[in-house]
Amino acid sequence: MDVSGPIAVTAEPAVPVSRGWTSRFTLVWFGFWMAQLLPIQLLLPSTLSRLDPVHKVRDFGLLNGTSALVALLTLPVCGALCDRTRARFGRRRVWTAGGLSLCALGLVVTGAHTTPLGVCLAWLLVVLGVSAATAGLTAAVADQVPDRQRGMISGAIYAPQALGVVAGVAVVSAVAMTDSVTYLLLAAVLLACSLPFVLRFRDTGSAPGPPVTLRSILGGIWLSPKENPDFAWAFSSRILVNLGNGFGTCYLLYFLTDDVQVSDPESALLILTVIYLAGMVLTSVTGGIVSDRLARRRVFVAAASVLQAIAGLLLAFFPTLGMAMVGAAFLGSGYGVYMSVDQALVTQVLPDARNRAKDLGIMNVGSVVPQALAPLLASLIITFSGYPALYLATGLTTLLGAVMVYRVRCVR
Repeated sequence: MDVSGPIAVTAEPAVPVSRGWTSRFTLVWFGFWMAQLLPIQLLLPSTLSRLDPVHKVRDFGLLNGTSALVALLTLPVCGALCDRTRARFGRRRVWTAGGLSLCALGLVVTGAHTTPLGVCLAWLLVVLGVSAATAGLTAAVADQVPDRQRGMISGAIYAPQALGVVAGVAVVSAVAMTDSVTYLLLAAVLLACSLPFVLRFRDTGSAPGPPVTLRSILGGIWLSPKENPDFAWAFSSRILVNLGNGFGTCYLLYFLTDDVQVSDPESALLILTVIYLAGMVLTSVTGGIVSDRLARRRVFVAAASVLQAIAGLLLAFFPTLGMAMVGAAFLGSGYGVYMSVDQALVTQVLPDARNRAKDLGIMNVGSVVPQALAPLLASLIITFSGYPALYLATGLTTLLGAVMVYRVRCVR
């Protein structure tokens, strides 16, 4: 059944969410991932390559580095504000709807710019919208989804990531469109996918707390690793695994063009993307469900990290298109399990039920910032050591992340 009225904000949810709730939640993430990741994977690298081919690696790295800085600042702040929001239509719903609308606006503005600097600045609107929407959407899981469903619901977050990117890449590859039209289409899809969830979602009540001031927000963001060791280890593991995955995916188009030297790199990228995302779809759903049934999280997170490490090592030592396909299967399968189960794990290490959105905002920094920062760091690795060193870094960082998750003690 759906949650139909206010519940105690500090209570752990006990009533299972319905299939309708799950379907609408899945749909909003489908649009969210398509709008956010299709530009990162294909549109932005292609646009920057066309606008400034000589400095395309630098430009893309700077865009993502700036995005990482904005996300680092805004994710926990948006979460803290979301926890303290008192609105007629509900705090989580207000932040979800506002954030998604800002994403759509940012996409339209990005498509209208014709210089690398203009594209970068416009994309920051999308990043800000992502932070706001993520605050509402991820806190809704902690507010309303019982522990025994969180692996499945986390799979409902990340399986649409694969489907959204594949659908978007297929459309862009099949239909010739200008940049402005492509970004406008993405904005329209995002809003259409968001409406069913936003209109039907029933929010929880607001938690009592200190007045909303800059001092109270910034003071509440810091969580002592000594006092919250499980949260700190889960956060550290998440940073490393997401950084490794970012290393493995961010420069695939340039890797195929410049290192493997395939004749049609964009078609090859589409093949790798399909393999990667097909593995991610299958494992994000099944991994979350099996983890729920066994009531175990850490072993799934560690095994998924090792799979991604294998992918990086394969590309480091065997840089061919055929081995890239094998690596894409390992990377996608590992990341699918990782994101669905790790998302469930982190909801079990949150220090304070009154500050779920803020604490999840901090934890989301461990997902968003490494993925955004990876292109900047990868550009330096490529410049000084080449692509083999980049994919070796993929393997080493994800292996270290697998080790760290076993330092979490309060979750099996």
